[in-house]
Amino acid sequence: MGALVRIDVEGGVAVLTLDRPPVNAIDLALGLDLQAAIREAGGREDVGALVLTGGRKLFAVGADVKAMAEYGPSEVKPSVDALGDACDQLEALPKISIAAVNGFALGGGFELALACDLRILADDATVGQPEIRLGVIPGAGGTQRLVPLVGPGRARELVYTGRHVDAEEARTLGLAERVAPADDVLGAAVGLARELAAGPRLALAAAKAAIRAALLTPGPAGIAEERALFLHLFGTPGQREGMRAFLEKRPPAFG
Repeated sequence: MGALVRIDVEGGVAVLTLDRPPVNAIDLALGLDLQAAIREAGGREDVGALVLTGGRKLFAVGADVKAMAEYGPSEVKPSVDALGDACDQLEALPKISIAAVNGFALGGGFELALACDLRILADDATVGQPEIRLGVIPGAGGTQRLVPLVGPGRARELVYTGRHVDAEEARTLGLAERVAPADDVLGAAVGLARELAAGPRLALAAAKAAIRAALLTPGPAGIAEERALFLHLFGTPGQREGMRAFLEKRPPAFG
């Protein structure tokens, strides 16, 4: 893992912090460091959930436009592949990920937040996919992840106009699950992550996989995947403890 993404682990939660001053513009190096950090956190037994943040002032303003302004397709491909692969890793990771968004999450920064399972926005945050204003479109999964969240019509409107969306509208549209005061965003995300990390991790991973199947293979194939995941959980320590705790009228201890 490189110096552009910090990782701090405490209480079962890995906090991954983007650290490319002044605005966390995403380039090839940051994309690769993100991949390394996600792999490390995903492979650690002491990590049950991840929080992704850019810090108190902002999340990430998007791609490093200054660096790529004169690129051609072959020159820009490594950078967009690096970010896109990091987004895909987050989405496929069998651990829950939460984006804690302060300030701006635009372009590639918002694509990164969209790849997380949940998003908590500061009440003064701004998100969006403004790539159209640069003569391009989202390239790291933004169009694909917007559609199931807000529907094709609203996704078109957001991408075609490239407009910025404030926190309250983002929550109304379904782009964010929670809005918190700016000073409380990271704490709220970490608190939720700790709650999930203390839960039945195999069941949470199965829930994530089942919901992903609903997006990737909807209909009978997705239903069959859910059924298989459900059956696979029986006989696991989490299932035994959860059901025994229910019958004994006590809180479960999944740890």
